[in-house]
Amino acid sequence: MKPIIALNLKVYKESLGERGLKLCRIASEVSLLTGVRIIVAPQAVDLVAASKFHEDVYAQHVDGNEAGAFTGTITPEALVAAGCKGSLINHSEHRIPFEKIAAALLRMNKLKLEGMLCTTDARESADYAKRLGKNLPAFISVEPPELIGSGISVSNAKPEVVVDTVKMVKDVANIPVLCGAGVSNAADVKKAIELGADGVLLASAYVKAKDPKKLLSEMASILA
Repeated sequence: MKPIIALNLKVYKESLGERGLKLCRIASEVSLLTGVRIIVAPQAVDLVAASKFHEDVYAQHVDGNEAGAFTGTITPEALVAAGCKGSLINHSEHRIPFEKIAAALLRMNKLKLEGMLCTTDARESADYAKRLGKNLPAFISVEPPELIGSGISVSNAKPEVVVDTVKMVKDVANIPVLCGAGVSNAADVKKAIELGADGVLLASAYVKAKDPKKLLSEMASILA
């Protein structure tokens, strides 16, 4: 598998509405120009619009319940209707119990939606991969919470987290491992790949960049 870049636009004011869609368009353009797979997770209100021009749109969260009286939840069926490719699950800013993770992945896999399961360290990553059995996510993305939004890349501050997660997950299941938290530039991406990661997940560095297209192009060039 070729390394990938995943972009979580979160709910920053800089990623709302047309500004968020512009960031999605940039991701689509850079992906087409470089051949690098770039996943983008815009705000929920922009999922339908973004999916019309980019084929790798993820939601930032998904729930495992069926359609019905579950106000405020996002069903896998809703993601399919919106044209999404998949969803982040269990991000450090939206943690959910293991039972809900398993329920969401079960229903997503039946609908052929990809899940990117976010974890905090190597042990949790391997534990989830083992407990999920055949009901696996498409990706695991390890992100030490203390480094999220810090501007200090996990690949530099805690390289052992990346190395250990890759090893421990691969010992349990054949799941690509991404790393996130503090990934800010092309050098961080290069370091992550050198440590064995299959890609990176980043947010604020891209959303708040003065020139997001330049930044993303530089990151993608490392992987092309």
